[in-house]
Amino acid sequence: MSGKYEVFQGKDQQYYFRLKAANGEIILSSEGYTTKSACHNGIASVQKHSADDQYFQHLTAKNGEPYFTLRSANHQVIGKSELYSSTAARDKGIESVKKNGPESQITELPAR
Repeated sequence: MSGKYEVFQGKDQQYYFRLKAANGEIILSSEGYTTKSACHNGIASVQKHSADDQYFQHLTAKNGEPYFTLRSANHQVIGKSELYSSTAARDKGIESVKKNGPESQITELPAR
């Protein structure tokens, strides 16, 4: 089983996507988009940029937990990870995005 993108509409009526690894863990989450089309464009940007190390930014939250963002060529953040317990775990998360990001299927979740 491979990873997948899930597209869904939040309570704020914006559209979001999340990239899940094959084990079901969320490895990348988007910001909100005003249209479903814009959300799909965000996924296309992840597919384009996720295979290249230069687009990942290794960061540390105020509480000291590591996380990462994926940026496009114009430096816009297109996805953010969860917080990790260690830099090694964060780096495994990045590798998972690099593996799953380029070719995972897109699933539309039903509205709640």
